Amino acid sequence: MSRSIRPAEGERISKPIEDYALVGDTHTAALVARDGSIDWLCLPRFDSPAIFAALLDTEDAGHWSITVADQVGEPTRSYIDSTLILVTTFRGPSGTATVTDLMPLERTLDVDDPTPIRSDNALLRLVRCTEGTVDLEMKFSPRFGYGHDEPTLDYRDGDLWAEGESLSVSLRCEIDLEIDGGTARGAFTLSAGESRAFVLQVNGVEGIGRLLPEDVEEAITTSTRFWRTWLGRCTYGGMWAAEVRTSLLTLKGLTYSPTGGIVAAPTTSLPEDLRGVRNWDYRYCWLRDATFTLDVLLEYGFTGEAVEWRNWLLGAIRENGGDLQPLFDVQGGTLLQEREIDWLKGYENSKPVRIGNAASEQFQLDIYGELLDAMHSARRAGLLTAPDEWELEKRLIGLVLERWMEPDAGIWEVRGPQHNFVHSKVMAWVALDRGIKAVEGFGLPGDTKRWHDARTEIRNDILANGVDEARGTFKRSYEDPGLDAALLMLPMVGFVDASDDNMRNTIDAIEADLVRDGFVMRYLSPDGLPGDEGTFLLCTCWLVDNLVMVGREDDARAYLDRVLGVSNDLGLLAEMYDVRAGRLVGNFPQAFSHIAVAAAAMAFESRGQTPTIHRESQWK
Repeated sequence: MSRSIRPAEGERISKPIEDYALVGDTHTAALVARDGSIDWLCLPRFDSPAIFAALLDTEDAGHWSITVADQVGEPTRSYIDSTLILVTTFRGPSGTATVTDLMPLERTLDVDDPTPIRSDNALLRLVRCTEGTVDLEMKFSPRFGYGHDEPTLDYRDGDLWAEGESLSVSLRCEIDLEIDGGTARGAFTLSAGESRAFVLQVNGVEGIGRLLPEDVEEAITTSTRFWRTWLGRCTYGGMWAAEVRTSLLTLKGLTYSPTGGIVAAPTTSLPEDLRGVRNWDYRYCWLRDATFTLDVLLEYGFTGEAVEWRNWLLGAIRENGGDLQPLFDVQGGTLLQEREIDWLKGYENSKPVRIGNAASEQFQLDIYGELLDAMHSARRAGLLTAPDEWELEKRLIGLVLERWMEPDAGIWEVRGPQHNFVHSKVMAWVALDRGIKAVEGFGLPGDTKRWHDARTEIRNDILANGVDEARGTFKRSYEDPGLDAALLMLPMVGFVDASDDNMRNTIDAIEADLVRDGFVMRYLSPDGLPGDEGTFLLCTCWLVDNLVMVGREDDARAYLDRVLGVSNDLGLLAEMYDVRAGRLVGNFPQAFSHIAVAAAAMAFESRGQTPTIHRESQWK
């Protein structure tokens, strides 16, 4: 049985988001702090309840730490080259130790095997003394249900079991442990060359074998081989090769292998506004990410992952009866009811902490264009379109024809009144444009006469209502003449050329009004929520793409370098950057930010021309 607990009262002192590293197994992921504490882990899936939630509260919300007594200086860390296997180095008064953290991938799987990667539902830690002698302490303090429930700890057949009402995990290790309520501690000393291994694993999962401490060394070797073989597919060797490789590894680490879905981030409620209310659950798969993700995977040579992602998209839509909602869970499920959990104080006392996401219930017109653009990208890359897939695409085009004139919540999922967002209307235009190109370029059947007429009607409507004539710029919405960084998408999807007068004016105005210390804000207009937010790294990369297209490569390079300069020591990026606080904010690591970095790097390769696979040239 488990008992309900509440973290102790007191001010929450959060570790900087930059202090965290990602380790994962393409089923879920853990965040490991620089000090050796695992402060976030959901088992067995990305969107399962967390068993360590200290990220959003105090240590009492669950963590697993390994520390060196009387530590000297700051720990240093790095990934084993071309992997998501983390090695942290600690120094004590008389010696040095390393802690290697990983979630093992299926140990016998060939990277080219199309079978989904199997998870061992395990998190492994190997402590090794590399010099002198070190005294260490391990503290294992799981709390189930996002820090709410303290499990019962006891020994069974030599393993430490943590038992809750809905989950059971075991810890296998090579040291003696002392149990104190829901926490186990163990002190141990290592001399040079000695090591101790720790295995945390979900109990009772059918078909998954029991990992032992003596398996950890082999798991490191085989997982290293897997990551390096997988990343070896990358075809890019340009100026930002290291950063692109890190972004691709992160993207793979955020992939749910059984379905091919990719979560926006492995965390919930890391604030966009420190101590504010802009805290959302990102452990789901957004349809909007489809084109961006597919483009990057195809451009960098990961065709298999692109196929899996496309298949996840199609499967999720079919399961939903052919209709769209903006986001799904990793298995394509639609029930993402948003609720607040009041027992967690929140990162930097940023409340509420939210589970689920009400954006799943919004009408977001732009996702139709994003999805049809993604399917068109796949066709241009040589991926075949099955008859039932094309029937589904035609159904979505039909929905666009019915609803393109309606206001919506837009790309930024505003919680206030809906508007006729220009970006949303443009993406409705994209949906019809890609449908027409599927018929005319790939011989698929369709009502091109009706689609041509509607595409022209939408375009004329945008130019009549979506342009600020006084300023000569595109507007955020028909109702709001303000600027929106989403307008930078217009030349990227081929609605206008970047050299178009209105578009050039829009780029210049965004630089003048939305840029803060070299980073781009999304917008300045009210959005129904109190407080501010950080600058958006994705939007800054969109500005990079636009500047390359208009021939301002030096300026574009400066913006991209600014984005890369705020990544942490491992190259990881959150969703936003708070220029006032000088800190990363928002959920972490963020797939969109890493996708944008990889896409911006490729923009320099094409020198302002639309890439050969994805975005279309200007509509004629």
